[in-house]
Amino acid sequence: MKFPGNWAIRPLTADDAPVLAALHRDGFAEPWSTETFAGLLMLPGAFGQLASAQGQPAGFVLARVAADEAEILTLAVSASQRRRGLGAKLAELASAEAATQGATRLFLEVAVDNAAAEALYRALGFAEIGRRPGYYGKPGQKKLDALLMSLPLRSPPGRG
Repeated sequence: MKFPGNWAIRPLTADDAPVLAALHRDGFAEPWSTETFAGLLMLPGAFGQLASAQGQPAGFVLARVAADEAEILTLAVSASQRRRGLGAKLAELASAEAATQGATRLFLEVAVDNAAAEALYRALGFAEIGRRPGYYGKPGQKKLDALLMSLPLRSPPGRG
């Protein structure tokens, strides 16, 4: 599927774990490994989307539905594609898929120093519902709190 920004976006598969790990390294101080992504992709209820631009991986979202709740486990956008709306598009696709699978609320967490991500999530309608003190540890730095955020989801037509 093509989207504004000329991204091609498709569902994640188990074979995407190495690509996800590479994109995660581009955006996080403590990136997840290929093995971690392979395990997460096998979890019941796991789903996500991979975006590419000009044939190169541009970003992804990985989420999970359990009962009537969903969580964005991680979302990453390559440095060359940031500030173009791809993160918002991926979060919106995850929200829509979670609602389709029966979730009524979508959760995520973000480090308190990640102002760009926090602003994106707030613009999408997420609200802070709590904090996890000292949750994120960055090498050589003080541990940072995680903001817990949530978004109510609407049931797609014909559901709920």
